[in-house]
Amino acid sequence: MPKQIPDEELAAILAAMAGFSEPVSIEQITRRLSAGFPRRSLQRRLALLVKQERLVPVSERGGRRYLLRETKSDLTEKSRLETGDRDGIPLSPAAKEIRRSVTRPLSARRPVGYEVAFLENYQPNVSAYLPPAARRKLAEAGRVIGNSQPAGTYFGKVLDRLLIDLSWNSSRLEGNTYSLLETQRLLELGESADGKDAKEAQMILNHKAAIQLLAEQAAEIGFNRYTLCNLHALLADNLLADPQAGGRLRDKPVGITGTVYHPLEVPQSIEQRFEQLLEKAGAIKDAFEQAFFVMVHIPYLQPFEDVNKRVSRLAANIPLVQRNLCPLSFVDVPQADYVNGILGVYELNQVDYLRDVFIWAYDRSCARYSAVRQSLGEPDTFRLKHRVQIGNLVAEVVRSRKDKKAAVKWIAAQAKAAIPASERMRFVEAVETELSSLHEGNIARYRLRPSEFKAWRENWR
Repeated sequence: MPKQIPDEELAAILAAMAGFSEPVSIEQITRRLSAGFPRRSLQRRLALLVKQERLVPVSERGGRRYLLRETKSDLTEKSRLETGDRDGIPLSPAAKEIRRSVTRPLSARRPVGYEVAFLENYQPNVSAYLPPAARRKLAEAGRVIGNSQPAGTYFGKVLDRLLIDLSWNSSRLEGNTYSLLETQRLLELGESADGKDAKEAQMILNHKAAIQLLAEQAAEIGFNRYTLCNLHALLADNLLADPQAGGRLRDKPVGITGTVYHPLEVPQSIEQRFEQLLEKAGAIKDAFEQAFFVMVHIPYLQPFEDVNKRVSRLAANIPLVQRNLCPLSFVDVPQADYVNGILGVYELNQVDYLRDVFIWAYDRSCARYSAVRQSLGEPDTFRLKHRVQIGNLVAEVVRSRKDKKAAVKWIAAQAKAAIPASERMRFVEAVETELSSLHEGNIARYRLRPSEFKAWRENWR
C-alpha cells in the first residue's frame, strides 16, 4: 500500500508557490522549499496536487510547469481584500497601503533583513506604537474589576471560557482546521476530531497548557527569560523536529514562508536582541502598549526555532493578566489581516496594519465577556446579517438533541449549502459560539422551551 503523503508537505509546496503569478518549473519550486524533497518525491506530490485540482499543469518548451489554481471563492476573497469590502476590521489609509505592498508577488518585493534600529530606536514610555486616545479606549473597554485585586483574579474568573477561545483562535491563525466545538470537545473530554492531523490536536492542547501557566503563575510571570522560554516550551511541545529546541533560543538560521524577510542568523546577535527586547518590554508602563510591543517584536526577532507568533499572542496577555484587564483572545480576527499585519512589520517595519488588527481584536475580545459588554457600542454586523439563519440552526441543534460531534458535522453541512465560501468559517463559528453560550436565562430568544433545553443539555458532550 503506498505511503500517504502528509497534508503539511502539500501545504508547504502550495505556500512555496504563493508568490508566483506565472507557471513555475520543478526547479523553481525546489529552491523555494525550506525542506527539500528528492526530485521524484516532489514530482509525486505535484501530481497529487494536480489530481486534487489545486495545481494546474502547463506544458511548455523545456518541460512541465505548474500554476496555482484560483477557485471562485479565492477570487472573491481576493477581490474583497483589494476593494476593502469587508464586515471585519476597518483599516486606516496607512494600513491599506501596507496591505497593498505586502500582497504583491514575492518577486516584486525587495528582500530585507533584521533592522537593528527598529528595536533600538524604541524608547519605553517615550516612543509609542499606540496613540494616547487608543490606549484610553482600550483601558475603558478592558476594565472589569478593581486593580486592588490580586494579579490574575479576573483571568481566573473567565478561565474556562478563555481556554477554549484563546486556544482555538490562536491555533486558527496558524491554519489549524479544528472548529470551535471540536476544540471544546478536545479540551474538555480529550477527544480528537475524526480525520484531523494529530499535530492540530497537539497545537490546541499546547495552548491550553500555556494559558494555564499564565493563570496559575499570574503573580510571578513577566517579561523575563523564564516566562517567555517556558511559554515557548509549552506551545512547542511535541511539534518541533528537534525536541531540545523547546524553550531555547535558536542557534541556526530559519526561513519564513511567504515573505522576503530574513531574520537574524548569528546566535550571539539573537541573544543580545532578545535581552534588549525583554528589557524594553518590561519597562513599558502602559499595559496595552506593552502587549502590542511584544506582538510586534517577538515575531520580528524570531528568537525561537518556530512557534514565535504563538508565543507573542500569549505573551501579549501577560500585562492584561497582571492588571486584571479583559484578556485578548483574538476572537473573529481574520487570518489574512493578522498575517498581512505581521508582514508589514517584517518587510516594512511599519506597525499600522497590525495596530488596527490589535485594537479591533481587543474590542472583540472584550465583547466576548459580559462584564464589559456594555462599554462597547455597536452590535456585531455579521451576526446581525445572519441572525435568522444562526437562530434557526441553534434551535434545530437543541430540538434534535445533537451532541457536539454530530452538531459539528451538521452545522458545517448547512453552512456549505447556504453560506458563501468567503463567510462560511465565520458563520460556523457564530453558530457554535451561540450554542456554547446557551443557558436557561437566554433560550427564549430561540423560542426554546425549558424542557427542550434540559433534554439537549443531558446529551451535549
